Amino acid sequence: MLIDCDTCVVRGDACHDCVITVLLGGPPSGVELDDDEHAAIGNLAQAGLLPPLRLVPVHRAPNRDIA
Repeated sequence: MLIDCDTCVVRGDACHDCVITVLLGGPPSGVELDDDEHAAIGNLAQAGLLPPLRLVPVHRAPNRDIA
């Protein structure tokens, strides 16, 4: 899982309550988590030990050549 804060729709509004901000101190340029790390953070958040990941990525439409 690639977490790119620059592409998060709620960046700014939800940063204060996002696990990435808690762990790293501010929105980074990007973080890559493997499946085990993602699951571990989810379990810690579910137990109330960390805030959840608040990432809402922007879904961009692929560029299409119009002829």
